[in-house]
Amino acid sequence: MAVEQKRVRKFLSKKIQQLNDIIADLDTLVTELGSEFYRVSIFGSARIKPDTAEYKQVYALAKQLSSLGVDIVTGGGPGLMEAANAGAKDGGNLQSRSFGLHIELPFETDTNSHLDVKYHHRRFSSRLDEFMRISHAVVVTPGGIGTLLELFYTWQLMQVNHIAPRPFILVGGMWEGLLKWMEENPVKMKLMDQKDFDQIVFVRTVEEVVARLEPGIREFYRKKSEQGKV
Repeated sequence: MAVEQKRVRKFLSKKIQQLNDIIADLDTLVTELGSEFYRVSIFGSARIKPDTAEYKQVYALAKQLSSLGVDIVTGGGPGLMEAANAGAKDGGNLQSRSFGLHIELPFETDTNSHLDVKYHHRRFSSRLDEFMRISHAVVVTPGGIGTLLELFYTWQLMQVNHIAPRPFILVGGMWEGLLKWMEENPVKMKLMDQKDFDQIVFVRTVEEVVARLEPGIREFYRKKSEQGKV
């Protein structure tokens, strides 16, 4: 009986690995197919309220990006995700869409009401992969453990070239302390390289984020126009 169970486990393990390889190939194919619209993933806390400066700033950021024809992608929940999705809807560009990649959590069971497109995920792993797959740029706003997970997942994949290079922007003063700590600890201990920081742009204001992204957005649509796709 024990031998048979071992054989079954080995067989299932092999099948799971094959399935993982198929999923990885599909991810690569979908990424290479690209998108007709420039998309920005905005990560941030679900706990920040609408009457805060952070909420208003993220709303303004998404609204400005939407006005440039950008799709906004978030986790679809409350807080700064809601701010970004609401800003996307109010940006005035009818082509831009507001995406929510939702996952059920004890403190976040429903999506916000500002979504054009909703995708549901049961696991953080598949959700994070979809963020990477459909986004041309990533903006990280203030947040806690979930936002840190998204930040480091993006950074790790860029570090090892598992995703194509893309604008990766941290906005807000809270990130300055984290980056300083990393330079004073992991870098000094030679656990990471100083050059890894070349993949990150740190800014303090919404205006700086838009200024960083706008040239790439306009170039994206210029190429699409030349190809007759927009």
